[in-house]
Amino acid sequence: MSTVSPEFIADLKTMVLESVEKEAPPGGLGDDEPLFGPQARLDLDSLDALQVSMAIQQRFGVRMPDSKETRRALTSIAHLAEHLAQAGKA
Repeated sequence: MSTVSPEFIADLKTMVLESVEKEAPPGGLGDDEPLFGPQARLDLDSLDALQVSMAIQQRFGVRMPDSKETRRALTSIAHLAEHLAQAGKA
């Protein structure tokens, strides 16, 4: 994760939470914390995934089609940051 600044990670967390209209969980959202699935504290669903991907497209101009790559990118903030870094947006 050395390619991504802590500020970029913080911005992503804010963007994700705002796009799904949720508060950060107690203790804050961890970089590697799962965003979706049974272990996720945010309890996000497929509609939330769509809202996050639309926010990413608006902010970074990166399309997030519904694919395995997108699901992998949205597993955590760290994965999302790495995905955007590879797209040259971080």
